[in-house]
Amino acid sequence: MKNIIRPTYPKEFSIGLILLIFIIACFLSHQIFVVPIHDLNQNQDIYIGMFLASVAVIIMVLILWEEILFPVKLKAVDGGIEFRNRKSKLRMQLMMYCCIPLILGYIYFNFEVKWFRFILWVAVCMVPPILEKIISGVNNYEDFLKLTDNSIEYKNNEREGNILIKDIVYISFMKDERNILEKIKLVLKNTEEVIIDLDEMELDAFYDSIQTFVKTHYTQLLK
Repeated sequence: MKNIIRPTYPKEFSIGLILLIFIIACFLSHQIFVVPIHDLNQNQDIYIGMFLASVAVIIMVLILWEEILFPVKLKAVDGGIEFRNRKSKLRMQLMMYCCIPLILGYIYFNFEVKWFRFILWVAVCMVPPILEKIISGVNNYEDFLKLTDNSIEYKNNEREGNILIKDIVYISFMKDERNILEKIKLVLKNTEEVIIDLDEMELDAFYDSIQTFVKTHYTQLLK
């Protein structure tokens, strides 16, 4: 198992980067308030508003940077391995997202803000998670790929299947112009072609692991 688990960022790196983003957001957030930066010490309540504005940014970052809270799980199964998204991911992300308008609403009703800059801050915090879900799809929280000696099973949004190895004529890797794996094509004995889109399933961190397993266990089927 240790040979196929992808490298990940050290926790210290992730935490340090989150803290850096928080500090930068806190420094920039004073611009959404009417109080000038040189008068902050005379209006110390603004520090609470700056803290909350920065928390909204961090929540947005945690939703987008799924690797921190919602990494794809790899586990050993009988005769192979399985890559699976966390099933509760979408529900938890939605709950986190709902905290953003609550925080920003509290700031709006309790502090004097500069309209234009506040609206920009709202857009920065609330629009990227929506765009990300539109692009990646909201159904991929149940995506998985299971590779075993007897079958290849997968779910990718609305597409899913369980293909027996004995029914496969050949398997080929589909790569992009940079020669990076994106999809796996299975050609079956009934001439049907099945495309498993690894990029769409957000399994890019496991490309090397998947290729290694396929080359090792399905050598006779590779083309």
